[in-house]
Amino acid sequence: MDVHQATEEYETWLRAETPVLERDLKKKHREMRRHPFGFLRATFYRWAQLFPDVCGSLLRGPQVLSVGDLHVENFGTWRDPEGRLIWGVNDFDEAYWLPMANDLVRLAVSADLAKGIGVDRREIAQSIFSGYHHTLELGGRPYVLSERHVEMRTLAMARLKDPEKYWRKLCGWPEVKGKVPAGARKGIEALMPARDLPLQIVHRQAGLGSLGRERFTAIADWAGGKVAREAKALVPSAWGWAAGGKTPRRRLHAEILDGAVRSPDPFLMLQGRWVIRRLAPDCSRIELGSLPRGQDQRRLLKAMGGETANVHLGSAKAHILLRYVRKLSGSWLERASTEMASAVREDWKSWRR
Repeated sequence: MDVHQATEEYETWLRAETPVLERDLKKKHREMRRHPFGFLRATFYRWAQLFPDVCGSLLRGPQVLSVGDLHVENFGTWRDPEGRLIWGVNDFDEAYWLPMANDLVRLAVSADLAKGIGVDRREIAQSIFSGYHHTLELGGRPYVLSERHVEMRTLAMARLKDPEKYWRKLCGWPEVKGKVPAGARKGIEALMPARDLPLQIVHRQAGLGSLGRERFTAIADWAGGKVAREAKALVPSAWGWAAGGKTPRRRLHAEILDGAVRSPDPFLMLQGRWVIRRLAPDCSRIELGSLPRGQDQRRLLKAMGGETANVHLGSAKAHILLRYVRKLSGSWLERASTEMASAVREDWKSWRR
């Protein structure tokens, strides 16, 4: 099966799972042509087919509740119940039980394919694995950007979005025409700071992996400023589709959030088939390509590896993961990510023809 057939079959399956916005799906197809990094983000269903073939020896590793479609833009900031700025993985739409190597290999491939990267493959792999291994040895450590993680705090604070520009852009999306599904509206209203606020509900096009699914962004004025909440449709992981439709009955999205070593986001919840979250200028990414090439990029990659360990420790003991990774050769991540990056690029070239 090639990437064109895989895309057609996956999207047929997707339409059976959730309403699909065909206009957004066409935009996704166009974005997939632009750059291999965007292609990677948009095609986790294809990764789920390729990884077992290309990296078959890594399937024997410990199974952990994984992010699945991890990549360098799958990390961001939020405020915890104490109002502290937290950094970590912020999208678990494709959560699934997978070999622990999957997240690390995919993260390394995404860094290799991303724009503006001044770190070679060897340094990418070493930085990610160093952070992963060190955090396992600590038994996990949340990225609370206060008295610890000073360098990360500096990087994050410098990239928080300008509120005026942020709200202008968010309010500029087209308003939703038609009825908002009851579950989405209920979840949005439950997370608003007050009841019965007048809502402007817009359709925001964001991300690439989930582009094509329903998404409702509600904006309101409250206590002198704007607030926003968003409902995004959830579907089972594409890995389940690739495995022949084997989708677990348990709510893995909630399970991975509950287990991960982190300070939680109090404005993130599940409501039926919807994931609801807060949108705000302080919910933002530290983009790898925006950093000075060299030390800062390596530092961020190391933190990404550490946060991946925080996620995996929600479903596996540190000593089990450490025992496994210590048996692997020193260059295993570089080799595996090089092979997968090559496979992704070949698919991307085929998609562009």
